[in-house]
Amino acid sequence: MTQDQNTVIRQQFGNAAADYVTSAVHATGADLVRIGEIAKAVAPATAIDLGAGGGHVTYAMAPHAGHVIASDLSTDMLGVVAAEAERRGLGNVTTLTADAGALPLADASCDMLACRFSVHHWHDPAAGLAQARRVLKPGAPAVFVDVIAPPEPAADTHLQAVELLRDPSHGRDYSLREWHAMLDEAGFTVTATTASRLRMDFATWTARMRTPAVHVAAIRALQGMAGAEIAGHFGIEADGSFMIDVIMIETR
Repeated sequence: MTQDQNTVIRQQFGNAAADYVTSAVHATGADLVRIGEIAKAVAPATAIDLGAGGGHVTYAMAPHAGHVIASDLSTDMLGVVAAEAERRGLGNVTTLTADAGALPLADASCDMLACRFSVHHWHDPAAGLAQARRVLKPGAPAVFVDVIAPPEPAADTHLQAVELLRDPSHGRDYSLREWHAMLDEAGFTVTATTASRLRMDFATWTARMRTPAVHVAAIRALQGMAGAEIAGHFGIEADGSFMIDVIMIETR
């Protein structure tokens, strides 16, 4: 039986919930530091972590906010976020199970929004970004962090292929041009962008998502067939580890 995208996402991340709380790739980074700095400057009465995953954005904003809403499709994921927030003594965190494209929140009810490594899973990013704009107060900051697709078509295709083989809930890693167009359409004004690169340890990357062995083999086969330009762009290593491009986009 064919499942919708949201069901696939819930299954994938429900099974891996605890791993995303402890994942070093997700738990650290200059982008999290920057999100915490923005939250400190804004001191939002209500902030929302949209597509909370392991909750690391929530933990970065909570010390500086009156209330943080950790919103995600996966109730299993939100369960571990709630437990981790309690362990850290963050009593101002609540969870919300919701589709990013249909947030059950009032217009202009949030003073800050951050969304990290989530949009590439959304089945309707235009609807999700429109909802993000709707729930924010005028002039409130929003920060989006995600993997971005390279501009070269062959490298773009390679990235999407290995992402989908690793995780069937993958939608698309958008290019920087696509990001700017989507944000503009949703009514956001970009104020700053920061690019970085992130090394993905192959064994950890696939184990975290419980990637089946046949798909792991397919990813390695694709890497083995990659031309020099693609292998060089992603810095593919002998064990399959590779580099991805990440963008942090600050908006109002």
